[in-house]
Amino acid sequence: MDTVPAIRLAGLRKSFGPVTAVDGIDLEIADGEFFAMLGPSGSGKTTVLRMIAGFEQPTAGAVELAGADVTRSAPFQRDVTTVFQDYALFPHLTVRQNVEYGLAVRGKGRTERRELATAALASVRMEAFADRRPTQLSGGQRQRVALARALVVKPRVLLLDEPLGALDLKLRQQMQVELKQLQRDAGITFVFVTHDQEEALTMSDRIAVFDHGRIAQIGTPTAVYEQPQTEFVAGFVGTSTVLDRSASEGVLGRSGTFMIRPERIRLTPAGEASARDERHRTGTIAEVVYLGATTKYLIDLSSGHRITASEPNAGSVRQRGDRVQITIRPEDAVPLE
Repeated sequence: MDTVPAIRLAGLRKSFGPVTAVDGIDLEIADGEFFAMLGPSGSGKTTVLRMIAGFEQPTAGAVELAGADVTRSAPFQRDVTTVFQDYALFPHLTVRQNVEYGLAVRGKGRTERRELATAALASVRMEAFADRRPTQLSGGQRQRVALARALVVKPRVLLLDEPLGALDLKLRQQMQVELKQLQRDAGITFVFVTHDQEEALTMSDRIAVFDHGRIAQIGTPTAVYEQPQTEFVAGFVGTSTVLDRSASEGVLGRSGTFMIRPERIRLTPAGEASARDERHRTGTIAEVVYLGATTKYLIDLSSGHRITASEPNAGSVRQRGDRVQITIRPEDAVPLE
């Protein structure tokens, strides 16, 4: 017997006057899955999240939670909780009172509320801050409190609308790991909206890449990164060089449109021999971008095309104007639709 998905969207559409924000989304998210909706601003991902939560009514289509149609149900009638980017904590309440709030609304007694809130705060390592006000906390601490408040009511689905966007880079990277661990421990379905491809690749079990109100591709982080299906996905998720038909024939000796990730291109001194099935071309380094652990090179090939390559920094960095040879294995050139 097939397992009922935690979330099922069927033909979901949303229009705001003449503007179609979501254009026919069909999607199933498994129970206990960490699912990311990734895309640029205006791609429709947040609107989909709001329709799942019940904050927006779809123009057409259906929203199902655990097999039940909730398309016309109010937000409080859905077994979901949302964590917003601004966290929406009550400034006049203590941290513990903020976490207890959802339990009080659900009619839980004072003793039970306190026990559950204490356990939820401990799960995010914030029990020592229970008596503080939100204004006395850092951004990362407020985010943990918002998560505890959402998790304490044990929703079937937790929706997260770019909750890491206000954090600095180092804290954001730390919270990415902690969020994934929290999701594993809680066993709850997480749906995470972000425009940051690193967040999606780091945390999710599967990713849906949104483009102009539609899903361009769904897959595991590895599949989306290694085997993008369209030029948009190849360009939005990570860095890549896209070769159109003309460039592919000149660089690869093949017909079609192909994508090559920069780390898949091997750089060697001009004239070095390569394997029989590999393609090699010579060129000149036009730009060097030092990124700490790696360096990215923009290389103008003798054929007139520009290609992006990268190398880990294990010593000296190549310089602008250096002549180099690029070597590409056939399997590293991914065909695009």
